[in-house]
Amino acid sequence: MDPPLPTPFPTPFPTRFSTRIRAASHERHTEAENSGFMSALLGGRLGVEAYARYTEQLWFVYRALEEGAAALRHDPVAGPFIRPELMRTPSLERDLAYLRGTGWERGAVPLPATRTYAARVRECAATWPAGYVAHHYTRYLGDLSGGQIIRDRAEKTWGFARKGDGVRFYVFESIPNPAAFKRGYRELLDAVGVDELEKQRVVEECRRAFAMNTAVFSELGEEFARSA
Repeated sequence: MDPPLPTPFPTPFPTRFSTRIRAASHERHTEAENSGFMSALLGGRLGVEAYARYTEQLWFVYRALEEGAAALRHDPVAGPFIRPELMRTPSLERDLAYLRGTGWERGAVPLPATRTYAARVRECAATWPAGYVAHHYTRYLGDLSGGQIIRDRAEKTWGFARKGDGVRFYVFESIPNPAAFKRGYRELLDAVGVDELEKQRVVEECRRAFAMNTAVFSELGEEFARSA
């Protein structure tokens, strides 16, 4: 009698793309959250001007992100992620008008790291839709998650009205169920129509996005070091 055939090892299911992105960027995400500037800001050790300066830097990045969105609306890779309920630029401008007053745009100055970050976002929007998705993911899903912690701390530290002027950037009025929205977003990531090599490039661009965000925090930390 022939010996029984060995039982083959089960073939593992492929890891979901959204899970790979989240795992790959976890270390950089933690590094950004624990930066000296953000720790001091959320710990109440910096004044409202530091918060306003941070909000100003976000404005430069989101202008780059959202100005590039129109041309990608019908792109087969990036198009499904372009959602009007996510757009943050108008809310940022309203917050800055509240924080800095009329004419705040004339005094808005990007940090060198912010300029580099915004330029990379524009480059991806113009030349690499999948890379644009990497930046889209790192920004908007962060806003819907950890951004809510920043909103809560800002309201308590500087007395902003709950979900009012000063923190409207973090308020997604057109997304009543953020948890469901994030699940749907991750399903879009899992269904994105690119090959394995391109997926790995997107993962690396997510890491790069987090690194550029951390560089902005580092420069803000240097700027406000004497205030902490």
